[in-house]
Amino acid sequence: MTESFSPKVGNVMYPAEDVAKAVAFYTEGLGLKVKFADGTRFAALDGGGVTFAIAGEEEDLVGAPAASFKVEDVAAAVDRLVAAGAEVLRAAEEGPHEIRAVLRDPAGNPFVVYAPVQR
Repeated sequence: MTESFSPKVGNVMYPAEDVAKAVAFYTEGLGLKVKFADGTRFAALDGGGVTFAIAGEEEDLVGAPAASFKVEDVAAAVDRLVAAGAEVLRAAEEGPHEIRAVLRDPAGNPFVVYAPVQR
């Protein structure tokens, strides 16, 4: 692996039909703190070392719980992952806060790679 390729787990994402209700459940039930919220789209909670993300319908990229990996360059990461055996489920696209792509690993598990939008 090259030095410039240093991905990290950015978050574990759970889909929810009602983001506010899910946030209330995890903040009241587990005591997680809200780090960021974007209305009905998305919320990021402090999971103690990793972000626990709640994705509303607009931001539910996978349709199931999935890990998201923060990378420096989404296109390069996708190329590298495909070469290693991943399948692209959704090509890289710009969302409201990042560029992201959805892939499936060789075991069939969906995951996301993303990078912040440079503005």
